[in-house]
Amino acid sequence: MKIHIIKRIALMLAMILGLSIIIMVLWNLLVPAIFRLAFINFWQALGLFVLARLLFGGMGGRFMGMGMHSHHNAIREKWMKMTPEERKEFVHHRHHHGHDFRSDFFNAEKPEKEL
Repeated sequence: MKIHIIKRIALMLAMILGLSIIIMVLWNLLVPAIFRLAFINFWQALGLFVLARLLFGGMGGRFMGMGMHSHHNAIREKWMKMTPEERKEFVHHRHHHGHDFRSDFFNAEKPEKEL
């Protein structure tokens, strides 16, 4: 288990190192020529990377491997295991209790309207 954690940390550090180098190289190739700004070193590129993550992407989510897609896949899996009657009951319950529920997300038919 510890080896798995160490491998994940090493991979994450390698990704941060690689992305910082890419940022530095791209900055030094493009920005000074286009905007006449100074060249940057590795540590400045790392700082830009961290700043961009904080401002535009946060430090969690997809970057750390904890995206929302796994949650939606779990819901979809539950939906696929339901019988047609259970699906109708679920949609009916969600619809009549004021939840914003899009049944087309699960490729299901819309519930019939009651009179």
